[in-house]
Amino acid sequence: MPHSQTSAHRDSLAGVRLARGASPWLLPTVATAAVSLLRARRSGAAKAVAVPATALAAGMLWFFRDPEREIAQGRVISPADGVVQSIMPWKDGRTRVAIFMSPLNVHVNRAPLAGTVTSVEHIPGGFVPAFNKESENNERVVWHFDTELGDIEMIQIAGAVARRIVPYVPQGTKVEQGERIGLIRFGSRVDIYLPEGVEVDVEVGQKTVAGVTRIDRG
Repeated sequence: MPHSQTSAHRDSLAGVRLARGASPWLLPTVATAAVSLLRARRSGAAKAVAVPATALAAGMLWFFRDPEREIAQGRVISPADGVVQSIMPWKDGRTRVAIFMSPLNVHVNRAPLAGTVTSVEHIPGGFVPAFNKESENNERVVWHFDTELGDIEMIQIAGAVARRIVPYVPQGTKVEQGERIGLIRFGSRVDIYLPEGVEVDVEVGQKTVAGVTRIDRG
């Protein structure tokens, strides 16, 4: 099992498997819900807070879920849960596959191929909705992997709500295909660039599952 999938690299709460990096958001929310529920019988104000606080805590638990996956076979697999937003030929011969992630998707991203992380670059930018064309200039983290197919570029793009991208592994790390490599909080987008000569086996509007959906045709 990849090292970032071990219990030492995960957050957990009440037996629920959660994304690494979820604690700063989850713990205050869950604590507020728990305290308001305890005080609800004696305080009308606490009762008024308990319902929305509990709903918010449940929503956070759902958003930060991190289920185990049986990793698929294939040269390139999806790095993200979501929907294929666009498939675009690039000037250098590569093909960009953009995957839009709604707040309902699992937001843990996975390595599309086995290889070595050659760079992880944070680029500041805006926070427009990830489905908007202007999201090309959003806050992002650009990954490069040295793989059997050569250099593979993957970009995590922040959305209107996702103000934080959390990489799990640093430059120089060897990763297995399907290994957890990072988290984008809330709605966002992940782009992967397939090398020249690698055909795409997904289509616009198709749902993808990180570590499961094959991206290339081979």
